Amino acid sequence: MSDLLERLRGRGWRMTAQRRVVAEVLDGDHVHLTADEVHSRAVVRLPEISRATVYNTLGELVSLGEVLEVATDKRAKRYDPNAHRPHHHLVCARCGAIKDVHPSGNPLADLPDSERFGFTVSDVEVTYRGICPNCAAA
Repeated sequence: MSDLLERLRGRGWRMTAQRRVVAEVLDGDHVHLTADEVHSRAVVRLPEISRATVYNTLGELVSLGEVLEVATDKRAKRYDPNAHRPHHHLVCARCGAIKDVHPSGNPLADLPDSERFGFTVSDVEVTYRGICPNCAAA
């Protein structure tokens, strides 16, 4: 059983066939699928699943805090099931590939008090941009 499925069952989330398939599609490391990609993969497992059901399920998973909605640029939002381990993203500027990264150190410590403008900072999102090996080789 996937980590996401285990977390959802632990919360007592009603596990319909459609919800189970969406959670299974999102399982894995470095998963950052668009809603349409989730739907395309879900249809293979459950042909009757609708696009609306996928979008609604993704919205519920984001609201529950079990999936992150990632918007790295003007491309479609992507859904990241790695919601419980702090991480940043490495994004290819050409193809949009996304990888989770876990750099050492505390990014909050890198922001001097003089640059906080009185804010109480509670979270940091860092996006590293570059060219992935596939695009660099092309």
